[in-house]
Amino acid sequence: MPLSFYAPENVYVDKEGFEAGLISCKRMVKNELYGGWNNQQLEYATSDYGYGLNLTDYTKMTPSSQATVHDVLGMFSKTYGYIKDTNVIISRIDNIEWDKEEDRNFILASAMFYRAWWYYRLITSYGDVPYIGYELTEARLDFYTHSRWAILDKIIKDMEFVKEWLPEKSEPGELNRYVALHFLAKLYLANSEYDKSISAATEVINGPYELMTQRFGADADNPEYNLIWDLHRPVNKSIPTNKETIWNLIDRVDGPDDTKAWRITMRGFHSQWWWPWVLDSEGKRATLPEGPQYKALGRANSDVYQSRWVSYELWEEFGHTWKSTPDLRRSDACWWESNEILSNNPASVDYGKPINFQYLANKYDSLRLWPMAYYKTYYPHADDYQGVPYGGNGDSYMFRLGGTYLLRAEAYFWKGDKENAAKDINKVRERANALPVSAADIDIDYIFDERMRELYLEEFRHSEMVRVANIMARNKIGGYSLDNLHENNWWYDRVKSRNTWFKEGKIGPNEYIVTPRYIFWPIEIQVITTNTMGVINQNRGYPGDELNIPPLTEIIDEGRPTKN
Repeated sequence: MPLSFYAPENVYVDKEGFEAGLISCKRMVKNELYGGWNNQQLEYATSDYGYGLNLTDYTKMTPSSQATVHDVLGMFSKTYGYIKDTNVIISRIDNIEWDKEEDRNFILASAMFYRAWWYYRLITSYGDVPYIGYELTEARLDFYTHSRWAILDKIIKDMEFVKEWLPEKSEPGELNRYVALHFLAKLYLANSEYDKSISAATEVINGPYELMTQRFGADADNPEYNLIWDLHRPVNKSIPTNKETIWNLIDRVDGPDDTKAWRITMRGFHSQWWWPWVLDSEGKRATLPEGPQYKALGRANSDVYQSRWVSYELWEEFGHTWKSTPDLRRSDACWWESNEILSNNPASVDYGKPINFQYLANKYDSLRLWPMAYYKTYYPHADDYQGVPYGGNGDSYMFRLGGTYLLRAEAYFWKGDKENAAKDINKVRERANALPVSAADIDIDYIFDERMRELYLEEFRHSEMVRVANIMARNKIGGYSLDNLHENNWWYDRVKSRNTWFKEGKIGPNEYIVTPRYIFWPIEIQVITTNTMGVINQNRGYPGDELNIPPLTEIIDEGRPTKN
């Protein structure tokens, strides 16, 4: 088929063409969670969670080298590619005569939602970036950086339109008014508009959703599991019984080929249980990539290394340890502990026994055999699948009601209302059988501990941490300031206080180095140098930042260049 067949002027000629464009925009969001080295892996690799493959030393990450398998530099341009597709729809929306205004405005609102999503991801990953809100019809080399605050104001304004034109109800995977409101609650929070955030979140909480509190779905009758297991089974995430789902990404093994993509959580987040250095009592290989355990745990590459804080210390509260906590989110039914990894090598004298850390040639290797939050990471392949198990097809949460409660709790906290913050947090904790917290327990670190417990592998962790770091700096909370954010920020302090690898600094043969400037990732040097007629700023602290000019603080005419 000639490429010209797919040119915008041949597609956006009727309602069906615009609907096809929206399908493409929706599909692009799957790149956040699906496929190898996806955006969410990058989010956890650059957070308090752990570290990314080849990213023990952040200082090797520069504008010309990302130093890791994770696409720190490439995400910038890829995201503008996704924005381009939304801008085509938005710019051409009135190129046809619409029979119904609601059809026009639904398509326009949907495209604006996806555009706002990607700009939010840009400003919480790279900070100040160029804003382009129109279709590019010719090559341009004259872009200028906009302030992230101007972009945040713009996407909030857009989302206030969006929420009015999305429907009250939608099919799984589609947008609706409550998806927009949940997102708006986050955006208002990022902009320190706490009352508006509370109002938006409250409308969602009072809407057609409820926290799941009873067993349901595929394994509901299996006493080996529990409610939290049910909540996170891919097959349960979009069923009508699940009243907690607000926005999901749909991925089915029986879906059309161009809609399917593996989640690959087992490959990316599981420990290196099958690697050759896992030895038995005779110093021979204890585990092999074959058999039922291989199918269950997958061919783990450990693209993101989990810290001991996530495995153990996160669950030590109110006198409990990770072993004794009543919290179902750390229950044996939901986790695959390190001592539950069995020797599956038939030639081993220890065949069928749990692996023993004492037999490892290098005791440091035990840190690469962390316990796995199996209830979140287990995406099984189809029963007849015979290939390498990386983590298969299945639906994924983007927004659910548990996250809405935690957004509202944070907004209450910033307002100084710890009583209501504790009440919202306890809604989530009580469902998980965790002990309730009091108002005195609440601070921003506790809220982010709770977000890790509740929203692991759902939220975009680095972006959420950057959001808070900017709130604190903008409002001069905790000694932080926007004036020197690249030298002193909450993201860095949180990484150093929670992430065991960087907290200790040297573990085994490796040094773990991070500095405050990595709150925002570097912008690839070619992006800057090829923009010969404008100025795209480099983030402060990186080579090239001496060429920066003040970012634009207003978005005029959707960011189009000013004509002389």
